[in-house]
Amino acid sequence: MFYNIFKIRKKKDKEKKEVKKPEIIVDIHEKNSMIIAELSGSEEITLKIKHLKIGDYLIGNIIIERKTVGDFINSMINKRLMVQINQMKKYEKRLIIIEGKKRDYELENKNLKKSINGFIVSIMTNNQIPIIKTKNYKETAKYLIIIAKQQQKKKYDMTLHSRIPKTIKEQKKYILESFPRIGPKKAELLLKKFNSLKEIFNADEDELKEILKSQTKEFKDILNDRTFYS
Repeated sequence: MFYNIFKIRKKKDKEKKEVKKPEIIVDIHEKNSMIIAELSGSEEITLKIKHLKIGDYLIGNIIIERKTVGDFINSMINKRLMVQINQMKKYEKRLIIIEGKKRDYELENKNLKKSINGFIVSIMTNNQIPIIKTKNYKETAKYLIIIAKQQQKKKYDMTLHSRIPKTIKEQKKYILESFPRIGPKKAELLLKKFNSLKEIFNADEDELKEILKSQTKEFKDILNDRTFYS
């Protein structure tokens, strides 16, 4: 009798220790992509292939649309991307991944390049959808796994903006948090020190180092970059 109770307790303790793997749901149309092959080989996540009416990947309550550079440009021109963006608004958390190497972003048409830059800014600010740029399918898969693991954690600072910014202050924080490695705390500190986005963007490196420290150069490089691919 005591032996059986001990076995039951041991079994329950073992079940408690077993952590459920985070889940990534993939649209069936992505099943032949190299990303799926990369994800299926990971022991960190559980992969499920289903028909998604919206987006290419669903992780928790985050809907994700993946585009190669060429597909992004074509779908922007034929306005298909705008339709997809409006559909994504059914989800509170949204993300777009643009996949391609630096040379894929090199465009001879300067007006087209300007339009693309403006469209990206519009997606991030007017539609509140963060954008991640990846070099290839392997890097895309890594980001998807990181997002899945973050979603499983109970407490974490998330840079994918869990709520839609409504006030001007929230919108300013949203823009700052779109920069690499700038979370809610650093965004708040920057706004307290400089008051406006204009003052932050115009500040020199010495002024920014107090808050951004080693991230200062990366922050300024992004602001000063004139190419489509940063």
